[in-house]
Amino acid sequence: MRHHPEIGSVPLILICLVPLFLLLLCPPPSAFGQQQLSSRVERVSLLQLRTSLGIRSKDWPRKSDPCSGWTGIQCNGNGRVVGINISHFRRTRLGALSPQFSVDALANLTSLVAFNASRFSLPGQIPALFGSQLVSLKVLDLRSCSVIGGIPSSLVGLSNLSVLYLSGNNLTGDVPPILGRLSGLSVLDLSGNALNGSIPPSFASLKNLSILDISSNALSGPIPPGIGTLLGLERMNFSRNNLSGQIPPQLGDLTSLVDLDLSFNDISSSVPSDLRGMRSLVRMLLGDNQLSGSLPDGLFPRPSQLQTLVLRNNAFSGALPDSLWSMTGLVLLDISGNNFTGLLPNPGQSLNATGAALNLSHNSFYGNLTGVLQRFRPIDLSGNYFEGKVPDYVELNSSLGENCLQSIPNQRTLEECSSFHTRVGLVFDNFGNTNCSSPPAPRPLKKNRRLYIWIGVLGGLGILALLIVLSLLFFIRTRKRGSTTQRGGEIGPAPSMSSIPSGTPTNIARVGDSYTYQQLLNATKEFSDANLIKHGHSGDLFKGVLDSAIPVVVKKIDLQAGKKGSYPIELDFFGKVTHGGFVPFMGQCMENENEKFLVYKYMPNEDLASSLHKKGSSDDDSMHSLDWIKRLKIAVGSAEALTYLHNECNPPLVHRDVQASSILLDDKFEVRLGSLGELCAQEEDSHHSRITRLLRLPQLADQGSSDSANINCAYDVYCFGKVLLELVTGKLGLSASTDAEAKEWLNQTLPYISIYDKELVTKIMDPLLIVDEDLLEEVWAMAIIARSCLNPKSSRRPPMKYILKALENPLKIVRDDDSGSGRLGATSSRGSWNAALFGSWRYSTSDVAVNQAASSAAATTREAALATGSFKQSGGVGSQGSGPNNGSSSRRRHSKDIFPEPHDTQDTNRHD
Repeated sequence: MRHHPEIGSVPLILICLVPLFLLLLCPPPSAFGQQQLSSRVERVSLLQLRTSLGIRSKDWPRKSDPCSGWTGIQCNGNGRVVGINISHFRRTRLGALSPQFSVDALANLTSLVAFNASRFSLPGQIPALFGSQLVSLKVLDLRSCSVIGGIPSSLVGLSNLSVLYLSGNNLTGDVPPILGRLSGLSVLDLSGNALNGSIPPSFASLKNLSILDISSNALSGPIPPGIGTLLGLERMNFSRNNLSGQIPPQLGDLTSLVDLDLSFNDISSSVPSDLRGMRSLVRMLLGDNQLSGSLPDGLFPRPSQLQTLVLRNNAFSGALPDSLWSMTGLVLLDISGNNFTGLLPNPGQSLNATGAALNLSHNSFYGNLTGVLQRFRPIDLSGNYFEGKVPDYVELNSSLGENCLQSIPNQRTLEECSSFHTRVGLVFDNFGNTNCSSPPAPRPLKKNRRLYIWIGVLGGLGILALLIVLSLLFFIRTRKRGSTTQRGGEIGPAPSMSSIPSGTPTNIARVGDSYTYQQLLNATKEFSDANLIKHGHSGDLFKGVLDSAIPVVVKKIDLQAGKKGSYPIELDFFGKVTHGGFVPFMGQCMENENEKFLVYKYMPNEDLASSLHKKGSSDDDSMHSLDWIKRLKIAVGSAEALTYLHNECNPPLVHRDVQASSILLDDKFEVRLGSLGELCAQEEDSHHSRITRLLRLPQLADQGSSDSANINCAYDVYCFGKVLLELVTGKLGLSASTDAEAKEWLNQTLPYISIYDKELVTKIMDPLLIVDEDLLEEVWAMAIIARSCLNPKSSRRPPMKYILKALENPLKIVRDDDSGSGRLGATSSRGSWNAALFGSWRYSTSDVAVNQAASSAAATTREAALATGSFKQSGGVGSQGSGPNNGSSSRRRHSKDIFPEPHDTQDTNRHD
């Protein structure tokens, strides 16, 4: 058969060109730089490692090539594994049940240079293969991996090692001196363990070190002088140990040192003058030691870059060197708790405020407050002997108590001030009074016996009439209140604001930094809807980024919308309080007449409502939940902030908006309490206010509550109890719900919180929580604390300072010290803990949790009783079987639930 020449040649050409086109259109992975694993042995080893560590298939998919498709795997040009990074990985469910430090498969990865398992649980000792086989390793990062045991001497075999992170574990024993042979080390971090012994002098051989951190251990003995020969050292942190002896003068040779932290040790003697050689020092912390003597002249020369200097809680004496005041780069100067004395220098010219913090408290400084203070904010000068008038620039942001200043409250007595000034050879100004003698006695009134008689008679009749009226009103009001439910008469809405805590600031523009309206427009993209976070009670919140790349939250307050009282409250608060438990305040903008703006630092983890549960990434729709350790940390942090408001502010301040959205969280999940626009001073429960409540008409009692009549800290306690239940149950929205919604939910939840039965709480516990036996007891304890906060009767809720103490020691709420079990006998030592915790408060017999041993019918009855707030311990549940062998309880427990109320002698005798 003959082929047409034109037709027969075309298929032949196409057959030859098709492979070329396919190669161009679909090149192999290596054509554009994608690497493939070249060693079958290494692939098998990685699969073994995947199984032994419980790595999820999402991170290391079996069907993909490790070099190109596995997260955290790095290969070189020859297709060999050189880096493994499993930091922050989550284990499979099976792997999480029995996590182990099982990495034997690494022995076959002979080209491995870096292994990073930080924050990936590896409970167990460091295997000997690190050093004996992985000799090419340069980076070993085992931070916060739950590693136990000692530091193995086999690590000396890692002759190429440059970076060694072992911080945040449970390592014990001595620091091996043999680590001094790792001459290539540039970073050595052993902080946050339980290492003891002394600092090996062999560390002086680590000439390439730039970071040496052995803080937060139990090391003792002196600092080896040889450390001063590590000329490349930039950061040295030996804080929170038991180091003693002196500061070696050789440290002054560390000309590259930027960060020096020797705080919280037992270092004694004086500061060597030779330390002046550390010209690059930015941060110097020597606080909480036993250092004494005066600071050497020239220790802080003018060219120094020093920004942070902490010398607190030592025994320093003498005057401060003048060079210290001339360092314009200071950000924090804390020399509190020493014996420094002398006058403050007067610069002779006005200084601009730099925002540096100054703490001179509890020393012996004296004289007038000078212009050198203008550059500092905030300022703490308390516990000194300053005298004279207070300049305007330190009125709002300073602590001035326990001085000898004029027209300032809480100052020292005349005798103290006069005695001190006599000792230093000065004359005290007598608080500005020219006459030092005591004031003249008041002139006696003229006698008028008849007038006194009439006053006595009329006064007696008036008091008698008042007592009769009060008795009648009290009787009528008591009968009326008896017909209302306890819950409806006690909880009620938040109290209405009547005044700001302590007056509007005299110059609110000086609280924080001042921003222009244009700056805030640029930061928030003109307050666009995309940047809107939420509509708050006191204003709308917008996320923004300032010109300095600092993320912020801007509150936009519309004065025409009735928010006039909120921003002065916050400005007054931030102008006087420097407690770290509140959202950091950055500044304000007061340019517009009808709109005001407050600027706060942005919290990376937003608020508790947003962080408790978060949806996974786009390829993982599961919910990620905060672990129990973080939840307990958040509860303690919130209680600390509220305790400060209730117990350390004078007068006590009521937050009035405690809910999950008000609890802001920074990058380390530290609590920064926000929503401060509703702050108000607690009304004193004076004799006058009691009479006012007594005279309240009976028909109005059902419309409000005792909490709404007075602005009371007990309202915050009730709201905090709802937050605690959210942490336990994972049910968001409770703390922000209305009273009716909260009441219905609490009626369903509180029956499962019993001091007698730990297992009941598992029925309401967040199903996303994974806890062991000890942690379950902490969950149980928090639930019990929450229930005490939610007592319908406000007078029976514990003060916040006792709640904080309970949260800091949750196991003491539920454990018997003798047995360690969750059960509590009538003579348990836990009773003494509760007595110490709540002081003169006692436990109510009217609010008892459900007993597991009760029948289902009795439990149903109790739930119904709890719903009406009228539950009493019935004989069928609590009194039957009181003998040692009858019933599930060996004796009748009148009350072991933590429902405190004011001490009552009659009730106490009844319990006894």
